[in-house]
Amino acid sequence: MLTDTHAHLDYPDYAADLETVLERAREAGVRRILTIGTGMESNRRAIALAEKYPAIHAVVGLHPTNVEEEPGDWLGELRRLATHPKVAAIGETGLDYHRLPSEKLPSSPALSALQAELAEDTEAMIVDGSYRAAQAEAFSAQLDLACELGLNVVIHQRDAWDDTVRLLRPYTGKLRAVFHCFGNLPEQAREIFEMGHLVSFTGIVTFKNAPLVREVAASVPEDRFLVETDCPYLAPVPHRGKRAEPAHTRLVAEKIAEIRGVSLDQIAAATEKSVAAFFKLS
Repeated sequence: MLTDTHAHLDYPDYAADLETVLERAREAGVRRILTIGTGMESNRRAIALAEKYPAIHAVVGLHPTNVEEEPGDWLGELRRLATHPKVAAIGETGLDYHRLPSEKLPSSPALSALQAELAEDTEAMIVDGSYRAAQAEAFSAQLDLACELGLNVVIHQRDAWDDTVRLLRPYTGKLRAVFHCFGNLPEQAREIFEMGHLVSFTGIVTFKNAPLVREVAASVPEDRFLVETDCPYLAPVPHRGKRAEPAHTRLVAEKIAEIRGVSLDQIAAATEKSVAAFFKLS
């Protein structure tokens, strides 16, 4: 039996056929699904799904790219939602610098080329700095909340490794984190293992152009990784380019078993043990 530790079942991609999607998951041996919130509305939908379906648990948080769009006292609302009995962690939270606001700034045709370049560089520093600061503040607030509530955290990190680790390091021993959709270097994986954290692998591990992910999957300690889909994204081979769904967790686990030269049962047993400990599920 397996757990999809990172799905987005509240997305409209599943509005028309969720029951069928869940049945395919059961048939594939995926007995449990963590559906992940990305903002307050998404969190509420995730909890509603967890209330309706015994196999689903919710993770609630504020995604870094949604920080500036979330109105009002989002932290107070998140605290309230996180006390629900079917909420298993805080997340996904973290930092994402992949697309910065400066990329959308208009040019200044009235200025000379040098003046325009200087003006754009200055404005970019200001808007990007504000964006990064807002993400860092929200990330730290969610780490504090996780400590307060005795929950672990699901981390989204993209093009922001150093800042993510810097903000997370003071919480060593106070909480554990899983870096979802891990695609970083083996030495970076070891860096977070030393702090007691986990990584999680998606369908990327099946992609031909992802040898680095397979290298990490081959060497990660058995008790330091989880499997996920991040559905509807990142469908594994042979479904690449189509909608991913929780049933594909089995394909991810099978590929990791192949890479490590062990049985699927061994991968399932190891990851289920880690799921139970990390998310405090039986």
